Amino acid sequence: MTRQPYPPAGRDDLVEELHGVSVADPYRWLEAPDDPATEEWLAAQEKLFAAEMGALPGRDRFKARIAELLRSGSIGAPVWRGERRLFMRRTPEQEHAVLYTVDPDGTERALLDPMALDPTGLTTLDSWQPDKEGRLLAYQVSVGGDEESSLYLMDIASGDRIEGPIDRCRYSPIAWLPGGEAFYYVRRLPATEVPEGEEQFHRRVHLHRVGTSTIEDVLIFGAGMEKTNYYGVAVSRDGRRLQISASRGTAPRNDLWVADLSASSPESPELVVVQEDVDAQTALHFGRDGLLYVFTDRDAPRARICVTDPATPQFEHWRDLIPQDPEAVLTDFAILDDLDRPVMLVGWTRHAISEISVHDLSTGERIGQVPTPGLGTIGGISERPEGGHEAWFGYTDNTTPPTIQRFDARTGETTLWAASPGAVEVPAVDTEQMTYRSADGTEVHMLVISSPGAEGPRPTILYGYGGFGLSMTPGYSASILTWVESGGSYAIAQLRGGGEQGEEWHRAGMLAHKQNVFDDLHAAAEHLIATGVTTASRLAISGGSNGGLLVGAALTQRPDLYAAVVCSAPLLDMIRYELFGLGATWNVEYGSAEKPDEFAWLHGYSPYHHVRENVSYPATLFAVFQSDTRVHPLHAWKMCAALQYAQEADRPILLRNETEVGHGARAISKTVELAADQLTFLAHHTGLTA
Repeated sequence: MTRQPYPPAGRDDLVEELHGVSVADPYRWLEAPDDPATEEWLAAQEKLFAAEMGALPGRDRFKARIAELLRSGSIGAPVWRGERRLFMRRTPEQEHAVLYTVDPDGTERALLDPMALDPTGLTTLDSWQPDKEGRLLAYQVSVGGDEESSLYLMDIASGDRIEGPIDRCRYSPIAWLPGGEAFYYVRRLPATEVPEGEEQFHRRVHLHRVGTSTIEDVLIFGAGMEKTNYYGVAVSRDGRRLQISASRGTAPRNDLWVADLSASSPESPELVVVQEDVDAQTALHFGRDGLLYVFTDRDAPRARICVTDPATPQFEHWRDLIPQDPEAVLTDFAILDDLDRPVMLVGWTRHAISEISVHDLSTGERIGQVPTPGLGTIGGISERPEGGHEAWFGYTDNTTPPTIQRFDARTGETTLWAASPGAVEVPAVDTEQMTYRSADGTEVHMLVISSPGAEGPRPTILYGYGGFGLSMTPGYSASILTWVESGGSYAIAQLRGGGEQGEEWHRAGMLAHKQNVFDDLHAAAEHLIATGVTTASRLAISGGSNGGLLVGAALTQRPDLYAAVVCSAPLLDMIRYELFGLGATWNVEYGSAEKPDEFAWLHGYSPYHHVRENVSYPATLFAVFQSDTRVHPLHAWKMCAALQYAQEADRPILLRNETEVGHGARAISKTVELAADQLTFLAHHTGLTA
């Protein structure tokens, strides 16, 4: 076989002894992005990628169709403040969604348009939160994909910016006190006050009074605690109750405190422990009826809702209102109390398909079901903060662009509230839910999307994630529809490590059990082949972030099983991942190489360390983003160099290294370009010809 003319990459004889094991790292020099050798190598990879992709057919057609299907635009659920509502919408011609307000007189205005802030399209609106009266807006923006959010305040009526920027506010919640005079927020310590390399950590909860300097902000919480802690903060609608939560990194558990702000000042809240050092996730909702509603997976891995008096928020006082369901996972709830019989709407997913049930608010008795448009995904249930009889929820499925539905508890009817603004012709597809057995006999579910009447083995993309308790649920995807319309099938496996079957399902795919996730993917591939959906020569796998780790492990463990791989923003060097980006916040999911037993787990599957010479690997495309501050692109750089060196087959190993974008949000045009490249690559190497 003729090897690809890959750019030269020096292999260093760097071997470390870790816990008695020799660990080679020949491409560590690629961890230095500003080193001239790295820059030269990246430039050569860019030329190789352009040459290889330029020779492949079909890209223009894929690009045009993806762009066409994305002209559906998008719509977000309303956030009510009295008679004012705020919502997000992207029209067909817009690069980013825009934040709008509808004034009490019915006038609609654009409040925040990222393209107006920055015509280059590189600025993203990361989050926003109006005050309780709907007069002021706190919002956060970042530039170039770095997700380093800066916080600003706006007067909603005038649209004028009145404060900001406040930096170091990445992932900060905003909890307004009544009157809009102050809010709690989370901010990292300055880089000058933390050890080198820990600039992304060391968060603190502060109280900021509008119109004052941040120098005067009051430190509320977080001093002396774990450096990787994330904090949540919320204030009840009446302003009386403050809750603060703390999670070590992305751990599926949190400590939780509450304070009565009528008995202690906002600057010095007297915090009472709700739970501490408990292996569970819990959140509180202070009801308008004076009761405290507890959303928890404590003693209920599929989650339950309990109720208690706010004066006694601890576990021993909780009373089940909505018990755990043996099959469905409880995801959300909303309270509608302007009724003769107040009710609670409860959102569930059953094998990743959403449903909403109606319950008596006082007894929890199930008394009805909310009609939904189909077998799809519901994105959050919301009501008016002051109460009422209406609720709103987002809905999407494999062929339905995002919509907002309105449920009226007085009539029991669900109606379309708002649709995505663009009219698109969506191809017909069939979706089949398959079940299969993994290596240890565990039953796993998988959705397979194909054109109606599709027969015989066909080019297929198998997608998975399998981590952090995130569920793979149906949703509108221009890429999936384009692939299926072109004659392929698209399979989405609900692997362990996700949340499709609750927290136990998550924990069955984390830490020492991570290999279960990879086994689930291999078993999905074998099932697709055994049932005639595809063949190994026509099967591709795709994943990003934690899903990039998934497909990286898959291609090293079973290179014979897959013809092609797209690996996006991946974690691949699991021995050193904690040293870069936000890696130290994920050792609660993966483990730490500093601990001998956890090192053994990580070294057992770390993709970079399992590349072997003279192996026929699948055609592989690494897609990474230079401004990614979550997962550093060095993972893909090192893995790409290792695979290019080791590849025995005449199948390319390519790197798509994109600048000025990061791990998350991006302009639509950049989304289209990336998706077109990925589909073109996979089509060529699985034999898809439209």
